[in-house]
Amino acid sequence: MNIQDCPSPNLSDRSADGTIDMVVLHYTGMQSARAALERMCDPAAEVSAHYMVDEDGGVFRLVLEDKSAWHAGVSYWRGATDINDRSVGIEIVNPGHEFGYRPFTAPQMAAVTSLLGDIVTRHGIAPARVVGHSDIAPTRKQDPGELFDWQELARQGLAIWPRSATDPVEPADVPDMLTAIGYDPGALLDDVVTAFQRHFVPHAVSGEADLRTRSMIAAVAAIKS
Repeated sequence: MNIQDCPSPNLSDRSADGTIDMVVLHYTGMQSARAALERMCDPAAEVSAHYMVDEDGGVFRLVLEDKSAWHAGVSYWRGATDINDRSVGIEIVNPGHEFGYRPFTAPQMAAVTSLLGDIVTRHGIAPARVVGHSDIAPTRKQDPGELFDWQELARQGLAIWPRSATDPVEPADVPDMLTAIGYDPGALLDDVVTAFQRHFVPHAVSGEADLRTRSMIAAVAAIKS
């Protein structure tokens, strides 16, 4: 894979052990790739990612993996809140919900798959720990959103997806089951359900834990990871 370096000053040292056990996928949510690169390389913005994948499949490296990029913000996954310190962040060029959300391109998804496969292999990252920004920050974020093809990543062994739905969890059990999957128990339930749907029920994003959603919650929670 051809990777173009575009160093960002927005980084920090990782903790002493330097363990990387997560990948967080984002969309840029800006009107162009150039605008996204400029923002992530602007010291005043105080945001960055390790990589950015353009719509033509081009890959830019902004921060070396042995440093923390500033991409997660206030976030939570499976009890951890130091997400920047333990993750690799990948920004995928897309205008996002604010500027005209659209499907991710085939060259872009091929590049994401290749890049992600290399990262998880080198660091031994489990598929269940490849997540979206909205998974770790459901109250604040929507990305990479319901048009991102998580099922294809799962087919490549790079993410999780249930082989089939199962008996739905009871409505009263939804919060605990979502927490068991990894979501923040302190976030508003409607926001967490919406984030789950963007990832696992992308054609029915409503924030309501309907029968289909509760079946998928049970199926995802049953995946051994």
